[in-house]
Amino acid sequence: MAFPAASPRAPRMADHQDSQMEAAPCRLRRQKSEIIRAQYVDVRELRICAGTWNVGSICPPNDLDIQEWLDIDEPADIYVLGFQEIIPLEEGYMIGTEDTRPVAIWEHIIHETLNKKCSDKSKFKCRNFPPARFNPSDCVFVMDNELHNESNNNSNGELHLSHNAKSSNSARHLQPLDLACGVNNYSGVKRKRHQYIRVISKQMVGVFLSVWVRRSLQKHIQNLRVSIVGVGTRGFIGNKGSISVSMTIHETHFCFVCCHLASGEKNGDELKRNTNVEEIHRRTGFNPIHMVGMPRRIHDHERIILLGDLNYRLNLSYETTHELISKQDWDALFKMDQLKKELGKGCTFDGWVEGPIIFPPTYKYEFNSEKYVSDATKSGRRTPAWCDRILSYGKGTKLLSYKRAELMLSDHRPVTAVYMADVEVVCLRRLQKALTFSKCRA
Repeated sequence: MAFPAASPRAPRMADHQDSQMEAAPCRLRRQKSEIIRAQYVDVRELRICAGTWNVGSICPPNDLDIQEWLDIDEPADIYVLGFQEIIPLEEGYMIGTEDTRPVAIWEHIIHETLNKKCSDKSKFKCRNFPPARFNPSDCVFVMDNELHNESNNNSNGELHLSHNAKSSNSARHLQPLDLACGVNNYSGVKRKRHQYIRVISKQMVGVFLSVWVRRSLQKHIQNLRVSIVGVGTRGFIGNKGSISVSMTIHETHFCFVCCHLASGEKNGDELKRNTNVEEIHRRTGFNPIHMVGMPRRIHDHERIILLGDLNYRLNLSYETTHELISKQDWDALFKMDQLKKELGKGCTFDGWVEGPIIFPPTYKYEFNSEKYVSDATKSGRRTPAWCDRILSYGKGTKLLSYKRAELMLSDHRPVTAVYMADVEVVCLRRLQKALTFSKCRA
């Protein structure tokens, strides 16, 4: 149907035609981009071990054995380890300067566990040496002035990077290092070349996130950024909240989010947790300046893993919960899980995925005990629940295992999820060959 020139619909029809004409070149560029991607981009796999543990403000012994939690029998390429209540959640800690002493102890334990010896299944040969105490200078990389951006920094959280990190406007990626796991001979002194190195650690009051990678992977990590969000007391204090790390591995954008959400097992407390998650998504930002195409929000990333003490409970009585636990009827118990219901609603956790839970609830235990708290304890009884969870978002991520570790340090049990994630890698050899061929033809 034709419309007169004066018709109010005529301009809109013209605008629509103009937009179609403008969109045509974009579609052609996308098609060309997909062709280039198919020709010069390979898809490889990375093994990611994600772990979460509420340590109940307990400072661990230096020789704490966390091998089961880190699942080192099958070494991963990346370890993403989140902690909650690494320090007491008291007013002095929330408002004043944070206590970073437990961070050093935990990092030492992680470092020693990952680097105690090179696994037989490792790609690299390694000689055995006596374990050396962790030295932050082992994590050597070059940063530019914009390498990490902390938004919504509502606490005095410390960003733990290498002591000899340098600033360089031209450096956009981590400095390449040797791939071998062995000995470095510098000035006649033999020094151990560690297979795993820490690329970033961040503390916000009691929340702590630490990311470790194979040394050979370090040079392929770019655009490393951090964003923290406090959603606790008064809606912004960091006794509850999140630490998010954004990074590009090869050509794929990853985001790792460590959370500690609102507690409580009263009816309606799950709504507070939902609100916490929505605030974390709304306020988390990485703000890459002058970098087109870089992720700005959590959902802008291609592979996302969220972990932490999410604090979702069971809509069951104390007695019924214990009865089902005694029967090991995890299916009946899991049907009443609040987070399972939220995942099914497609609202707060729309698109997020969690593996099947076939282990006992991770909370609340008596400290250093195999028993859940009872009426007789000073803290009062708590209905057991799967408070500690790990979720993923985005295609190209396959869950291999989801389990808990039997470490009795705190009133929570740590949880581990192992993923195989697809990573896009530019094949420089094929690209260079094509460019050389084009020059010859020209």
